[in-house]
Amino acid sequence: MSEPSPAVAQAIEGELRLLDPVVRASADLLAALLHPGFREIGTSGRLWDRESIIEALTADDAPRPGPLTASRMRGTQLAPDLVHLTFDTESKGLRSHRSSLWRLTGEGWRLYFHQATPFVDDPFAEV
Repeated sequence: MSEPSPAVAQAIEGELRLLDPVVRASADLLAALLHPGFREIGTSGRLWDRESIIEALTADDAPRPGPLTASRMRGTQLAPDLVHLTFDTESKGLRSHRSSLWRLTGEGWRLYFHQATPFVDDPFAEV
């Protein structure tokens, strides 16, 4: 397998940082990684924007999931300033297919859009 492009590598690095519990608990660290126009469709189907997801993740009573493990992460550079990542996550037995769009800004690569879809077994999943 060939090495990812520098843009894809930076998007993957950002995505992995977002899975870190320390980053997820810090409004400043999240704000540095989320695009001002960020939107998300969560595993519950709820729609999130940048402000609401930062508030929810950093609240004192926010649920703290166990370690989030990522697998099958791959990316494609769609344009000079746009990268698409797909991957799976697992935490406490809950698995999700994930898709992210990362946009290049004057401050670096930032997560613009994210969607997570829970799954139990996926007979079409690539090994």
